Amino acid sequence: MELELFVRPGGRVACVHSDEAAAFLRRLGQGPPATRRASHVEPNDDGTWRADLAPSGGPVLSPYETRAEAVAAELSWIRENVLGRGDAPREGSPP
Repeated sequence: MELELFVRPGGRVACVHSDEAAAFLRRLGQGPPATRRASHVEPNDDGTWRADLAPSGGPVLSPYETRAEAVAAELSWIRENVLGRGDAPREGSPP
């Protein structure tokens, strides 16, 4: 298992949710992790896919031929613009 953790100033940890990540964070003994939606990956009317990053204060990335392409773009944007930044998260954005 590979797990990418981002440690923010003050020691707060953030990551992209997976069952493995949640189990690891619980084992650290800091209580249950807080999980918040960062985006929505949805089909467009024309059969292509989009990643709507509005829950994280981001854009709609589209069109993608496959859902997998939209998810990859979603994860890349979240890692760069949400998890990798050093400022405090906005209300409603991932920790």
